[in-house]
Amino acid sequence: MLRQPSLVFSRFVGLILGLMLLMPMAAQAQDATPIGTSASPVAGGEPVVSRTCAEVKAELQAAFAETDEPAAYTEGTYVVGSTSDLQSVNPFLAESDPSLTVVGYVFELLFSSDPRTGEPTPCGLTDYWEISPDGLTYTFHLNTVAKWQDGVDFTSADVIFSLDALADPATASVYTGSFLGTVQSWSAIDDDTVQLVAYEPRFTVLFDLLGLFILPKHIWETIPHDQWATDPASTGQDPSKVVGTGPFRFDSWTQGQEVKLVRNDDYYDVKPNIKEYVFRIFPDGESQFNAFLNGEIDSVGLEPEQVAVVEGTEGVQWASYPERGFLYYEFNLNPETTTLFQDARVRQAFMWALDRVSIVENIQLGFAEVAKGTHPSLSYAYAPDEITIDFTYDPEKAKALLAEAGWTDTNGNGVVDKDGVEMSFEFLYPSGSPTNDTMVAYFQDAWKAVGIDIAPTALEFSALIEATTTNPTFAMALYGFGWDASFLQDAMFACDQYQIGFNDMMYCNPELDAIFTAAKGEFDFDTRRALVVQAANIVNEEQPVGVITFAVGLSGWNDRVHNFRPSAWGNLSYVGIWVDE
Repeated sequence: MLRQPSLVFSRFVGLILGLMLLMPMAAQAQDATPIGTSASPVAGGEPVVSRTCAEVKAELQAAFAETDEPAAYTEGTYVVGSTSDLQSVNPFLAESDPSLTVVGYVFELLFSSDPRTGEPTPCGLTDYWEISPDGLTYTFHLNTVAKWQDGVDFTSADVIFSLDALADPATASVYTGSFLGTVQSWSAIDDDTVQLVAYEPRFTVLFDLLGLFILPKHIWETIPHDQWATDPASTGQDPSKVVGTGPFRFDSWTQGQEVKLVRNDDYYDVKPNIKEYVFRIFPDGESQFNAFLNGEIDSVGLEPEQVAVVEGTEGVQWASYPERGFLYYEFNLNPETTTLFQDARVRQAFMWALDRVSIVENIQLGFAEVAKGTHPSLSYAYAPDEITIDFTYDPEKAKALLAEAGWTDTNGNGVVDKDGVEMSFEFLYPSGSPTNDTMVAYFQDAWKAVGIDIAPTALEFSALIEATTTNPTFAMALYGFGWDASFLQDAMFACDQYQIGFNDMMYCNPELDAIFTAAKGEFDFDTRRALVVQAANIVNEEQPVGVITFAVGLSGWNDRVHNFRPSAWGNLSYVGIWVDE
């Protein structure tokens, strides 16, 4: 899963590195196949044994052999753009998509995902796994040929060290909550084998573990966990300490300008078809787009209004595809920070006041879907006909709900108030996107029409995350979010995910938590789906966040780039990207 700078969906929580475009991994859209069955306990005492990494690779290669273009040149430089800088080059401290994209090329996960479905699968640093008959013990047989980029062997000691660090709140990782809520113990069996024991049988165990990057023990073991965020190995100031097992080596990070990676020619597996990967940072979307049109960068996430320009420009292409996330605004429900949004009727009023059909048609230019509930169309729990409240455009209903909650305009200035406090506050959103600017300007007008006064403030993405997590004194903020293929949404809405997960809102509903718990332990697909839809209805009714639209991905690339076929789960190519000489 990942946070995204809203409209140009590029923020993740489940860390599905089928997202990687450059490496020989394929992807295709999520189908309706019931998920999680591979993790089901098996009657009769037999363990569940996964396929091996070699079997997975052979299957993917066969699936995409006919559509891939063999690399004619492998020494090129591939340049991408972003309007957001990295947060960190330490994967435990990276939660934005720009950060995770970069660190995902240098570091590797304990195991990866099937790029056709997003489900967990061997590869990465695991060759295969076994699950005990009771569904509690997960034994990972590790990759025995992987090496750290400084030549040190990768072993189970690195895995155990990484898990110990992730489990320590002092490390300040957003992924700690999900890990500690899933695994009760972990241990090394030998140099090439580790075991993790879950609290209970859950179909989500492997999904909850999917984002486990592994760090080198010999680099990090002398650094106290509470100093990781500021250590030169995290800030990139000491490239010699940014050491992974991945296909690219970290070269440099000039903050606010660019990040440069170079191919790891000693990589133990298939090497990328490019020599250098450059991640260039732009002050805004317009300058980034102009750089793309001028051939300075090779691919870019597009704003809706940019599609028409790309269509009329020679030498560039574009594609759209349904995404696995949504655009939303979140409320701060901590009463010690603000009491403006404690009443669910107030939160509902915000949504009734928005003409989301107009947003899709006139701002997103058709490249989105009006959200009903919280599950996008790629989710097995996508069920617009089963969502009990359909927030259509009804400003009069918004006004009535505000009045029911005690918010009326007593002084005649056009802003509702209650007990001497006006419904007036700062609204934070990611900078760098003209579409975001237009969107928030519309929010301001629409909410003003029902008596709500917002002061829009655009922040660079890393600063926005800081304002809503580390120092959460915000009132409301705009984000995008992408889900993993489990589509369990407890990482955002569960009580225990405040400040250790993605529950920036400090939202808590014990009834919802009980449904999440039941869904996680339910191996029957239809029963689980019903529970997940029930959870979506509770969130939709209580509105701790307002899910505005389900996302459509938009990508552009120039003709010098080969095998670029983006989808929700990554690039539809096994060979991977290469660029002309």
